Amino acid sequence: MSKHSALAVVSLVLTLVVTDPSAAQDIFHSTQSPNLQTTSGLRAGSWLFEISHRFAPAISEGKDALWGLDGPVYNRLGLTYMPTPGVLFGIQRSNLEDNLELNAKARLLELQLGTVPVELAAVTGVAWNTDPVLLDGATDNESQFYAQVIIDALVTERIAVGVVPTWLRNPRIRDVDTFNALALGVHGQVYLTRAVSVMGEWIFSEELPDRAHDSGTFGFEFETRGHFFKLLVTNQSLMNPTQYLGGSASPFEVGELRFGFNVQRVLPF
Repeated sequence: MSKHSALAVVSLVLTLVVTDPSAAQDIFHSTQSPNLQTTSGLRAGSWLFEISHRFAPAISEGKDALWGLDGPVYNRLGLTYMPTPGVLFGIQRSNLEDNLELNAKARLLELQLGTVPVELAAVTGVAWNTDPVLLDGATDNESQFYAQVIIDALVTERIAVGVVPTWLRNPRIRDVDTFNALALGVHGQVYLTRAVSVMGEWIFSEELPDRAHDSGTFGFEFETRGHFFKLLVTNQSLMNPTQYLGGSASPFEVGELRFGFNVQRVLPF
């Protein structure tokens, strides 16, 4: 091999360098987009508490429902812990059918593709529906499972994008027979300032009975010391992954959009 060839190989290796995940710089500031997870983590030993709402009335109901804010709401509580760099464990509960989820996320590697930082992570979770309603032949407490790969990239200093291919086991607990489904999430965020950004997310899912539409969510994120506030507009009322990954009952149309918010607080014990 010539000297010039050797230098070219070394240059390519340095361009596609794989680094220690614990040393990676987060592409997204938050561990979560509106719904989809990002490759970002916390400081080792930190906790993250979340409370999120999706309002049931549509914004189009107008003043009689305070433009969707009168409720009722779907609520989610979540708690995440990062025991060691690059690994997170979480528990989430939605009041819709009392869906209780345990999940884990591991950041696998960081690549530098030219001038574009890229991060790769994997997520898996299992959920139990401990109080299902309107079941037609399915057993109580039916479980669900999902696995995801997250690929995030910082295309410019202020623009982050991500792709999340997903495999979902048992998307419809009302079916007696269990089957698999695939979904593809895409999301992006534009940081207007260090503390203010606009964000969007779209989840392409298989068409299922009573959930025939893709999920779309858009909004703003406000970041303060230790807090992330996300104000959202969406056609998806479901919040836990095994629920929203199966699609939305409502199309993404003006008359079907609803308000929602996520509040996350980092607890650096």
